[in-house]
Parts: sequence; C-alpha cells; structure tokens
Amino acid sequence: MSPTAEPRRNASGLARDIELLELLGGSEAMQNNGLGVLRIAQLSGRDKAVVSRTLATLADAGLLERDDATLSYRLGPRLFALAARTTESRLVAEARSYLRRIAQSTRETTHLCVLRGGNVLTILSELSPHEFRTTGWEGVTTAAWRTPSGRVLLSDWDTASLERWYAEHGTDLPIVGPADPIMAASGFSVLSAPPEDKAVVTDFESLVAELARIRARGYALLDEELEHGVVGASAPVRDLTGRIIAAVNVSAPKGRIGDRLEALGRYVAAAAAELSGRLGAP
Repeated sequence: MSPTAEPRRNASGLARDIELLELLGGSEAMQNNGLGVLRIAQLSGRDKAVVSRTLATLADAGLLERDDATLSYRLGPRLFALAARTTESRLVAEARSYLRRIAQSTRETTHLCVLRGGNVLTILSELSPHEFRTTGWEGVTTAAWRTPSGRVLLSDWDTASLERWYAEHGTDLPIVGPADPIMAASGFSVLSAPPEDKAVVTDFESLVAELARIRARGYALLDEELEHGVVGASAPVRDLTGRIIAAVNVSAPKGRIGDRLEALGRYVAAAAAELSGRLGAP
C-alpha cells in the first residue's frame, strides 16, 4: 500500500453490526424484550460464535445490554441517548419554520417547550408582530403544573411516574429558572398563585383529571392562570415512537383572543400534529 493511500474502511463489518442492531430494534425483539444469541444467528444467517462475540462487543460499548436472567440482548442506553440527542436537534431545526408560521397565522407569540428537571423550559420563541404582545420565554423555566405546556408534556405519563413527579414538583414556584428583565416590563405580571376561580390544578386528583381532558381533546388551555390578562393554548409534539417530546404553545392578551380560545387550541393541535409528522410520528 502506498504511504499516502487512505486506510481501508471495514464497511462490511460495520454493515453486519448494523444488521444486528436492526434485528434487535425489530418487532420480534420488541415483543419479547430482546433476542438470544441463537435466535439472532438464525435471523441473520451468521455463525453463532461470531454473533456472540459481536453482541458482546456492542454491549461493552453500551449500544446493547444483556439480561442476566434470560441472556437475551436488547438495545442499550447509549444508543437511546444518541437517538434522543439526534431527535432534539432535529426537533429544533424543524420547529423554527413551524413556529414562525404559527406566529404569522395567529399573530400571537409562539413557543416550543420541553421538560427539563421536572419543569418546562422554553427553547424557542417567535414573537407576535403586535406592539402589545406577550413576551418570549426563551431560556426560562416554569413550573409544569402551572402551565398548559407542562400539562401537555406530562399527559402521556403513567400514574406511578406522575405521583413521584408531583411529590417533588407539585408546589414549585411559577418561575423556576432565570427570567429576562424585559418580561417584567411587558405589562403582564406573573402570579405567585393561580386565582381561585382560574385554578385548574389544585391537587394531584385535579392534575390527573386535567391530563385526561388534554388526552381527550388534544390540547391544553390557559386562562389568566399564570399571568394577569394572558391566555394560551398548547399541544403535544411527538416523535417516531408516539412519545410526547415537546409542546407548541401560543400565548396572547385575553382581550385580543376573546371567545376564540377553544378555536386557538384546535389550531395549535393541528400545527403540532403536522410538526410531529415531520418528525416521523405515527
């Protein structure tokens, strides 16, 4: 080989490794919580000893994990972590144009929110073209139980997970993370507690009931519960597995929305579903 020649790539070996990963991501492996070495060798048509060594190497790298009881292999945590980072990068890239379009259509401020540390982080905002408008919350963390986005993000959780979350976060302050000083000058004041006649979540039972309503209609609403004079609507964004990974939110002065809040909710749900489709959601 010439000293300047490029090293030869082991493409065929990598392709064989990928084939095993795809088998463990298939329906049979999902239904059986993994596959054994013999079954993987049968499906791939490869030597059992070679398959066993390859699976062990992939497990050492964290791409697979082995069940000590059944000796079956399944996809590992490192693979899911890589997929999660890829999904969020694509989410942000895809969401920018959708948020811009929603803000232009509704003429109201639009946000993309995710769960971080049990509460809601706004990662993107597109401001309303109106001079009098709600502010961008980009980079701000808010209590999930106080916001429609937070409730949307929790709406596909099981009861046991919700109970653990509520025990830790059910009384969090409305603003958990740093707030931009511009927000304080916007004319809308964040309330330390929701008004009694506006409060949607007051205990764990009311949270569960609200999450059931969100699942039934496909969106969540806010009516001056977090800020005086502000209403909003949020809807879920799902990934290719159907899991909720983000929420699209539109917030607006109540005087401008009037009795059109439910219609806003339906519009936001349709836009969020379209974004979900772009991310491969069923």
